[in-house]
Amino acid sequence: MIYSRIAGTGSYLPARVVTNADLEKIVDTSHEWIVERTGIHQRHIVADGEGTCDMAERAARRALTAANCTPADIDLIILGTTTPDCIYPSTACLLQARLDNHTAAAFDVQAVCSGFIYALSIADKFIKSGSAKRALVVGAETYSRILNWQDRNTCVLFGDGAGAVVLEASEEAGILSSHLHADGSYKDYLHVPGHVEQGKILGGDGFTTMQGTEVFKFAVKVLSEVVDEVLTANQLQTTDINWLVPHQANIRIISATAKKLKMPMEQVIVTVPHHGNTSAASIPLALDTAVRDGRIQRGQNLLLEGIGGGFTWGAVLVRY
Repeated sequence: MIYSRIAGTGSYLPARVVTNADLEKIVDTSHEWIVERTGIHQRHIVADGEGTCDMAERAARRALTAANCTPADIDLIILGTTTPDCIYPSTACLLQARLDNHTAAAFDVQAVCSGFIYALSIADKFIKSGSAKRALVVGAETYSRILNWQDRNTCVLFGDGAGAVVLEASEEAGILSSHLHADGSYKDYLHVPGHVEQGKILGGDGFTTMQGTEVFKFAVKVLSEVVDEVLTANQLQTTDINWLVPHQANIRIISATAKKLKMPMEQVIVTVPHHGNTSAASIPLALDTAVRDGRIQRGQNLLLEGIGGGFTWGAVLVRY
């Protein structure tokens, strides 16, 4: 049987750091208020002229190096993003050009904060079916450009960044299962209401809006359910999971999910204090951090899970 296996990881955060103290100067908030409700201490923001593809390229090249392969070895590029650099072509195609790859299939996936989970699942299917041998899967977001920096309910939450993995065909078990879901009836809980028509934003503005309490309740519920779904499908117990690698949205959601799973926080990869919610980038960012600092080791079972606007949500079980 052919599996898809993570051969390398990479990530990138912009140089500019915006602390909670910086936000205190522009919006009615405080460091204590932000940390208590979100766990976030700072976020990274792109420089002028820096965009989603720029970050994706840096993360991708680090993942390629870690996987000991070159861009020419890649035959599939899938990029999860809510914030593409242009309406079209896809940011995946822009990334492909940067990497000087001229043959790989390349496309974006838009599932907001679940984008990387969706992209990883799709790439896994390509490899298992024999349609691809080596895939570059990226999550990259320039969320700072769809934030109202006078709205303290949203601007304190998000940041910019990118993460990537290289998946390759292997006889060794890698991705064991993936589970994706969506329910568009909850679309108004977290969304950008405006749409582009004739070069203008109509039907609302281009800023992120969120009903925080509703998002929290729904997130904890469905993330616990999808994790149970993964464990049941693989006939595993929580104790069989070495690391939970969750979407880095909010420390309260992460903690509540871990509690429902009866999983100690010592087994949860948490990076949200350092970069905030980077949407589709957050899971590969957290994964790369824990791989590079030595916590995640080969042979361990990882549970990746996330939820995003739509609502979309899902989980992937990985033997690293």
